[in-house]
Amino acid sequence: MQATITSVLQVIPTPQSPLSHQTSNNTLRGLESCSSMSQLKQFHAQIVKHGLSYDNDAMGRVIKFCAISELGDLNYAVQVFDKLPEPDPFIYNAVIRGLLKSQMLRDSLFFYLCMLERSVWPNSFTFPPLIRVCCIDNAVEEGKQIHGHVVKFGFGFDRFSQNNLIHMYVNFRCLEEAKRVFDNMCERDDVSLTTLISGYAQLGYLDEAFQVFDSITEKSSVIWNAMISAYVQSNRFHEAFALFERMGSEGVVVDKFLAASMLSACTRLGALKQGEWIVEHVKKSGIDLDSKLGATIIDMYCKCGCLDKAVEFFKGLPRKGISSWNCMIGGLAMHGKGEAAIEVLKEMESERVAPDYITFVNLLSACAHSGLVEEGKHYFRYMKEAYGIEPGMEHYGCLVDLLGRAGLLVEARRVINEMPMSPDVGVLGALLGACRIHKNIELGEKIGKQVIELEPQNSGRYVLLANLYAYAGRWEDVASIRKLMNDRGVKKVPGFSIVELEGVVNEFIAGGRTHPQAKEIYAKVNEMLDRIKSAGYFPDSDGMQHDIDEEETENPLNYHSEKLAIAFGLLKSKPGEILRITKNLRVCKDCHQASKFISKVYDREIIVRDRNRFHHFKGGECSCKDYW
Repeated sequence: MQATITSVLQVIPTPQSPLSHQTSNNTLRGLESCSSMSQLKQFHAQIVKHGLSYDNDAMGRVIKFCAISELGDLNYAVQVFDKLPEPDPFIYNAVIRGLLKSQMLRDSLFFYLCMLERSVWPNSFTFPPLIRVCCIDNAVEEGKQIHGHVVKFGFGFDRFSQNNLIHMYVNFRCLEEAKRVFDNMCERDDVSLTTLISGYAQLGYLDEAFQVFDSITEKSSVIWNAMISAYVQSNRFHEAFALFERMGSEGVVVDKFLAASMLSACTRLGALKQGEWIVEHVKKSGIDLDSKLGATIIDMYCKCGCLDKAVEFFKGLPRKGISSWNCMIGGLAMHGKGEAAIEVLKEMESERVAPDYITFVNLLSACAHSGLVEEGKHYFRYMKEAYGIEPGMEHYGCLVDLLGRAGLLVEARRVINEMPMSPDVGVLGALLGACRIHKNIELGEKIGKQVIELEPQNSGRYVLLANLYAYAGRWEDVASIRKLMNDRGVKKVPGFSIVELEGVVNEFIAGGRTHPQAKEIYAKVNEMLDRIKSAGYFPDSDGMQHDIDEEETENPLNYHSEKLAIAFGLLKSKPGEILRITKNLRVCKDCHQASKFISKVYDREIIVRDRNRFHHFKGGECSCKDYW
């Protein structure tokens, strides 16, 4: 029978029961290897039997296990605590940590107050968990008071408390206080440095983050990674690459974390050559190719337009985690390879890897981008029937997108009406996009107005609705959308395209002339247009007559950013080389048509990654089959 706290207290030994020092030591040592509460209670009973029920060392070990271990019981820890006449700081610390672990944040602070009321003075281990409590609970005033206590009790220069204080003030968005703690530190480590750098970066102060970084004389790879990651996450990729080059020149060894950060930058920019260099470095340096890094490499190849290399790398992975499988299916989805994505799922199942929520989001996206309507409906049902995965918002968004693209607008609307949750802007936006494709003005107007109110600062939502009005010739409504955008201060996202040639990333904006070779590029564009017009191309400015298109029409249609990038690629690459373009917006109808003609006239394969998917232009055709 398992002992309870009540029963064990009833067997406290009398003075006639001699205590074996060796036995008690064995009992205490046994606590260190305790693996269950039932086992703990047995040790607890022995401790009481040996006359140690009020011994802080012995009972502290019992409380520590109950409060902190994943196998413990916090209520039992508190019951034991309540029986102790004079618990010491280590016991209070254990209970405070246990309360923090159980997210009983206010109770942690209450225990600290009880500690002070009983004249038990905190030690250096007391404050880090209390600071974390304030941080998680966003308790600004209490956090400042705890900071005062850190100083009052003589731990103002304790590195662990200082690091936690920096993190707390960053979380409070109090960067001046965080910097003040940092400046007062006698000994800074990677934690303090990365916390402050990341804190500045998260709040948009990249230059201040770099000042902290640059002030460090000896930088570990962790510090380099923090600064590079800050640039990547803030979309300042050129600075990330410049810092990476500087790191190499200073002889800093690239580890798997730095490799992952730089691969993310390459992915976002479509910088294939630089990404391939990093992959080769990983292989040659013997960096541990874990599941996460493997997935990052697959993602890089897919999003840089090298699907074949992604598949090859994926097949060669010695260990495939769920993230690797999901990345491969997601990559095939972006390239419109729905059938191949389904085959990967079947292979995954044959290897007894259970798909998860993300797997089916990616698979349904693959079906949507490939027009596989029946397959998409099947897998929408299958994920619940086979794996018990309840469809979430993303799954419904993919299903609506699938049906909408196929012209099944009534069925798509029915799916939305029957959803168990209210549709978010992503789901409604998918239906709005379908209304644009199929020119359903009535439904599109209704959904478009809902979407704009749900996401009033997203310029793309206004653009879609305005283009619907333009298709219908409702120019007054187009003008009203323009006025609404102006009144709300909504700015259109400027269109840009990126092409990497000879390891150098070149960026173009619509109508931009800042590139050193702008004169030659524009001459090439004009030559390009003349040649494809001779082959049957006609400019298509449908829906853009009223300056509402995402890529500003004050920059003529002829000079959209992807046309400039393609022209530069034709100028600087060798005949037969594949051109890879990355664009931040959806490819417009005219540029899509022009790219098909250019691929045929110049006998080039052109791979364009836009906001939604990949387009492989070859021989006058596109892999999307005009289904985008």
